Formats: sequence, C-alpha cells, structure tokens
Amino acid sequence: MSKKSKIIGIDLGTTNSCVSIMEGGSHKVIANIEGTRTTPSIISYKDKERLVGVPAKRQAVTNPEKTLYSTKRFIGRKFDEVKDEIQTVPYKVVKDSNGNAGFEIDGKT
Repeated sequence: MSKKSKIIGIDLGTTNSCVSIMEGGSHKVIANIEGTRTTPSIISYKDKERLVGVPAKRQAVTNPEKTLYSTKRFIGRKFDEVKDEIQTVPYKVVKDSNGNAGFEIDGKT
C-alpha cells in the first residue's frame, strides 16, 4: 500500500487569509468556523482570551489597542523601516532585541 502525501497551503493575506489542502491530486479550501472560506487576518486580545477572524474584527472598534490587523506590513521588517507606518495603527509596534518590528499587548511582545 502506497502512502500519499497531503499538502497544506496557507495564504496569509493583509486583509484576509485562507487555508487549503491538497490530497490525491485535488485541492479543497477549508472553511472556518463561520463557514466561510476566508478569515479576516485580525487577532484581538480581551480578558486573557484570543479572538481570531470575524470575532476579532468586531473588537476593533471597542478594543483598538489590543486588536492587531494589517500586521503583514510589519512582519520581517526592521523597526526603523516602519516608523511612519506605526502612526497609522492604534496598537503598539515595538522594536525587538534584534531591531525588528514587533507587537506589544499588555506588556508582552
């Protein structure tokens, strides 16, 4: 009996993300808990709970300092490169020990 490989693909988008699997030559996009095939690329922290996607997006208005969105523009970049962009988001973007941009929520990075 031959063992077939499964492949997973993740599209990490600035606005939305999605996950797909490939098995036996065909692919399928995985639906999220809301039943949709894309998930907003947003995470929010509230009362020691992490919210992802649509629930996190709902928190953006009432909890802007603890709701991370459009983070892809900071990932892998030096803090000094993104100084101007930091002014456009309500959450805290910090410089990590390697000089990279990072995020701080409740004193944790």
